[in-house]
Amino acid sequence: MEISPSSTCLQYQFRSVSLPSRLQHPQNTKVEAELTKLKIWQSSLDSSAVPTSGETIRTGLVGLAELYNCVEELINSPITQQALVQHRKGALVEEALEGSIGLLDSCNVARDLSLMMKQNVQDLQSVLRRKGGDLTIEKNISGYNSSKKKAKKESAKCLRALKKMENQIQSRSLSDVMNYSLSNLIRVLREVSLVTISVLESYFLFLSMPDSRTRPGGWSLIKKLVVTRPRGHKIVNEFGSVDVALQSLHGCIRNNIPNIDVQITRRRLDALADSMEGLETGLDCLYRKLIRNRVSLLNILAP
Repeated sequence: MEISPSSTCLQYQFRSVSLPSRLQHPQNTKVEAELTKLKIWQSSLDSSAVPTSGETIRTGLVGLAELYNCVEELINSPITQQALVQHRKGALVEEALEGSIGLLDSCNVARDLSLMMKQNVQDLQSVLRRKGGDLTIEKNISGYNSSKKKAKKESAKCLRALKKMENQIQSRSLSDVMNYSLSNLIRVLREVSLVTISVLESYFLFLSMPDSRTRPGGWSLIKKLVVTRPRGHKIVNEFGSVDVALQSLHGCIRNNIPNIDVQITRRRLDALADSMEGLETGLDCLYRKLIRNRVSLLNILAP
């Protein structure tokens, strides 16, 4: 998995839960290899001074898909299945099932928001291609801004839920678990959950890109998504780039400036549309992997 240089420092840090050093299953080696790639991806976000791009997040989603393929192999290995059946009524097994629900919920919200923003971007692209009247353009800009506001609100809720989930995972212990295969699986699932949370957080932060009208003091969790260069020029991701273009276009319309050039706005919308398309595909794939893992667990635990 290639690591995109287009990334940013995020407030949310991925904290590793170390896997056992003595690996018994070949599947563990595969899981660790994919986890290592995603940790490198995470480190690139934490160390970079450039806002996270959609392509960077898509890279993380692709990595998660590969990781969950390896987890599926681990879950379906005979020794893991035996441990799950023996402890099907235990708290650790219940933890694994509950954790999958939380990730599914967050991923589903991410998919819905992606679809909503994609539709609004397409509406704007359509009206600009048709060279619709100023009132039509204004209406579509207003619709886009309303959807963006809703996306920010929903993203903030999901970020809080994911942070709570992360804290719960970090506070749990496996010191009293005697069955190695079970403790190994739970360690893996916790580690996988943490890195999944990290990727989903980066997506919700990407959606929460503040526009130029936002006061710096009110950026809260998302203030690191805008980086200011020494000369005062702001570096923004695809959403921020579109926001700037739309505000300029809206200002020209309001001031009755003739012969408005919409090419810059169209190019930026095209770039955002491409990003949203890739993210939607990645989120759909992740959602299917999460469901498959949960179904596998439930099938093994079924009496």
